[in-house]
Amino acid sequence: MTAVTTGNENSSAALLDAARARTLALVSKLEADQWLGPKLDIVNPPLWELGHLGWFEEYWCLRQGNPDQSSLHADADQLYNSAQVPHAWRWSLPLPEPVATQHYLAAVRAVVHERIAREPRIDYFATLSAFHEEMHCEALTYTRQTLGYTAPDGMTKPVAGKPWPGDVEIDGGRFHLGAIDDGRFVFDNEKWAHSVEVRPFRMARAPVTCAQYAEFVEAGGYATPKWWSAEGWNWRTSHDLACPRYWQNDGTGWYRRLFDRVEPLPEHEPVIHVGWYEAEAWCRWAGRRLPTETEWEFAAATVPGKMDRKRHYPWGQQPADASTANLFGVAGRCLPVDACAAGDSGWGLRQMFGNVWEWTADWFQPYPGYVRDPYAEYSEPWFGNHKVLRGGCHSTRATLLRNTWRNFYMPGRNDVYAGFRTCAL
Repeated sequence: MTAVTTGNENSSAALLDAARARTLALVSKLEADQWLGPKLDIVNPPLWELGHLGWFEEYWCLRQGNPDQSSLHADADQLYNSAQVPHAWRWSLPLPEPVATQHYLAAVRAVVHERIAREPRIDYFATLSAFHEEMHCEALTYTRQTLGYTAPDGMTKPVAGKPWPGDVEIDGGRFHLGAIDDGRFVFDNEKWAHSVEVRPFRMARAPVTCAQYAEFVEAGGYATPKWWSAEGWNWRTSHDLACPRYWQNDGTGWYRRLFDRVEPLPEHEPVIHVGWYEAEAWCRWAGRRLPTETEWEFAAATVPGKMDRKRHYPWGQQPADASTANLFGVAGRCLPVDACAAGDSGWGLRQMFGNVWEWTADWFQPYPGYVRDPYAEYSEPWFGNHKVLRGGCHSTRATLLRNTWRNFYMPGRNDVYAGFRTCAL
């Protein structure tokens, strides 16, 4: 485990407070019956999720390495330890009321701030806790979508745009896949950079749009087994899907539900809420393929003629802003695929960060020499049965991302903010 170095604006204390402000905003307008909500296998009850955030921060920042130290809440381990509390139990636990839960979070945060001030060595665990909370903020956002709750504050109206078609020729070459040890926080699944050879390939300049995906649906794509793998077809039929999740057609055109409202399908925005199986089927129908995660990182991080010098972000070394990526705080929803031109990669690929997570072809596996970090449940349990996604989405905090970041979901997950970009065969 490497010490974490941050600037003042991204200190662990600042990251923690930014995440907490977002958490509280996401739950501030929940109705009494929405704190638990319906029991589904793809979401957590928001009330449990809120308490889990306090428990996680307390455990790693105050209690790790000291098993005899008790929690500030007497039953916290029995209620909120996600490694020990089965998902199905979380609706029936004797959870504290929302106000009491927020008092627990505030009490933990006060002690953590005190400890950061006097013990900078806990910066690693404080940063881990901040990033963990940001990931749960994204999960709370798509939970609100799944359950049809009102949109979080900050969502803009649809923005006019246009297609961004075509492929980019990418030379290929040898480069180092994964993170380098430069003192900045990275997760264990990014460690460490290792040399790989990439063959030349052609990648789409932008993600697949809603209009492009609608062509597949209208061509009978969801009713034609030959476009689907056997596993994908079984998944589609078991979910009785005839189109992407949240889409509907009233005979006059396509619409989709966005939180608690229905709007015309935005044809030039990237398709979103599609699972890996759906992305695979579209690719087979279109005569395309998903990129490997090695190809994705190569395209995002390298510059023609300079494959030995990786960028931290697709556009360079400078942190994201509204001109480079549609991340949390920019639009609150997807933008058209031609937006954020300043964020083009060195190869001229648009929106490799922001808008939608992008499915890749690969199963989530450890890199050579993988060593588990202290948070054992983050990566290791999911190797082999999850697919890798890259690039972040409109609900991802910019400070979370870098070109080496690896996200991962089961191939049937179509509730998350995922789309896809393709490569030529």
